[in-house]
Amino acid sequence: MFNRRRRLLNIVVFSLVLAVASLCVEVHASVDPPEDPVRLIFIHHSCGSNWLSDGNGGLGIALRDNNYFVSDTNYGWGPDEIGSSTDIGHWWLWFRGPDSAEYLSALYAESDQHSTYSRMSTTVSGENEVVMFKSCYPNSALKGNVDDPVPTIDDNPLRGESYGSQHHTVANAKGIYIDLLEYFETRSDKLFIVVTAPPLMDGTYADNARAFNNWLVNNWLADYTVGNVFVFDFYNVLTTNGGDTGTNDSGFESGNHHRWWNGGIQHKTDGDDDADPNVLEYSSGDNHPSKAGNEKATAEFTPLMNNVYSAFQVPELTGLAILAVIVTSTAAIAFFTKKKIRAAENSV
Repeated sequence: MFNRRRRLLNIVVFSLVLAVASLCVEVHASVDPPEDPVRLIFIHHSCGSNWLSDGNGGLGIALRDNNYFVSDTNYGWGPDEIGSSTDIGHWWLWFRGPDSAEYLSALYAESDQHSTYSRMSTTVSGENEVVMFKSCYPNSALKGNVDDPVPTIDDNPLRGESYGSQHHTVANAKGIYIDLLEYFETRSDKLFIVVTAPPLMDGTYADNARAFNNWLVNNWLADYTVGNVFVFDFYNVLTTNGGDTGTNDSGFESGNHHRWWNGGIQHKTDGDDDADPNVLEYSSGDNHPSKAGNEKATAEFTPLMNNVYSAFQVPELTGLAILAVIVTSTAAIAFFTKKKIRAAENSV
């Protein structure tokens, strides 16, 4: 009798484990909007303003309709007007520099708009949970060699410097981003979304930009286990169009993309077979991406944002689910053990 009960107990526990695993996979794969409003802050300049704008990229509306309360920073924002500094070397100031605590305190509390876009009419309370940050297109002019050794942060001359610096190289940019993980690791309560800088029309440094952004997507987070950082390759999305700068290739099987596709994340970088595969294909007359390019980015980013945010919630859910399994299993074991003892006592 006891052996039969033990087998039943094993079946119950195994079923619970399978149910928890299934639930976690379902949450991880979701591209549905969050159930509750999520506060999101976007650090950007002009390209970001265009992307957010209702009459351009429409990102603000898309995020609003997917249950994100969006605020942003722009030129002149914050302590020391840190909002004016969004180049790769400046991210060290924001997240790791001597005044970073002051900057980040203001950033997490920010609930105003500094660009024009539609958002939720009612302010959501609390701190910003999602932090998006993007450098502007001049940052795609990365000098140096893609195989140059990456300096330690103490020896990195790009710390705090702009894209115009002679030190704005692939290796130094990698060093900046590697160091940022030291801070991100301490804030598992925040989700950090890195948006790569848009491509340039000029192909001089285009290969370097491609190599650097591929590194960000494929290598930068390879050994990072916290699960609160994601890279959206805005650069790559803007390197193919639907035939001209006013037509995008959103939804095409061909072309370059970073999107949710056939049930998973697709980062397709080999879809451009022309002579300049690494340059901007959505010029608006200059290096600012056109409306069509920004609309493609919105269409590809929004489902990814939902998926990444749902995955960001998995560790908390998994912990609760595991606790439930442990409690249920312990109670079941105690119950059947008690039954066995009673049976033994009655047989004496």
